[in-house]
Parts: sequence; C-alpha cells; structure tokens
Amino acid sequence: MNNQQVHVAVAILYQENKFLMQLRDNIPTIAAAGCWGLFGGHIEPGETPDVAVKREVLEEICYTLPPFFEFGCYADDAVVRHVFHAPLLVELNQLVLNEGWDMGLLTPEDIRQGNCYSANAGEVRPLGSMHQQIMLDFIEKSNNSNR
Repeated sequence: MNNQQVHVAVAILYQENKFLMQLRDNIPTIAAAGCWGLFGGHIEPGETPDVAVKREVLEEICYTLPPFFEFGCYADDAVVRHVFHAPLLVELNQLVLNEGWDMGLLTPEDIRQGNCYSANAGEVRPLGSMHQQIMLDFIEKSNNSNR
C-alpha cells in the first residue's frame, strides 16, 4: 500500500434506475472540480470505510443511509476509493445539499455520455472520469444481475 494514497469512501445512491450524484464545487484546488461525482469523502484516522461513508453522506446531504453494501475498491496512484451502494428512499427535495454546487438524479444515459446539465451551474458539466467508470461498472453489473 502506498502511504501517499488518500482513502475515501463514496456511495452510489439509486432510485428508479437513476443515480444521485453531486456536482462538485468549481474550486481548482479540489479533485474533479466542477464535475459530477459520488457523495462521500475522506476516511478519518481510525475510521472504517463503512463508518466513513455513513458519516460523509449524512454530512453532505443529511441522508441516513439505509442498509448498504460494498461494491468494490478503486485505486489509482493518489486515491483509494471504497465504494458502497444503497437505495435512495427519499425524494430529492428532502435532501439538504451541504457540500457541492448541485446534485441530481442522473440516468444511465447521462452517465454513459459522461455529462449532465446542472440547473445551478446553468450548463452541462462533465462527470469525473473515475466516478464515471465506477458508475458504468455498477450499471453493467446491475444489468447483468437482473437478467
């Protein structure tokens, strides 16, 4: 394990074949700035990925995760992403966006084409490349398990 890598926990939240994603703040110093990504964040020292994902989702959108499952782990030179998935059991208007520029329910088509319109940004914004890859893998696996 590379000690320089940051560990994060992120959540794939789905509702009726759409996926809740966060439009990240357009701040040049953050990863995937101004791009659509998954909710989640850094794992604190001594925290397990499953505890971190619950805390981060609660902090970012005031949503208490229902029972959730591990999807996988995606690592590159900089970041190890621990990915979980759970249903989104509330309406979008019941969530409170505390972090990020916007949030929205993206369709599999939005994810495949790699961008989606944001009302808050007033323009089409791209998906973060790693987040897009995670979502494509998840959609593919979900489609295969439903056959």
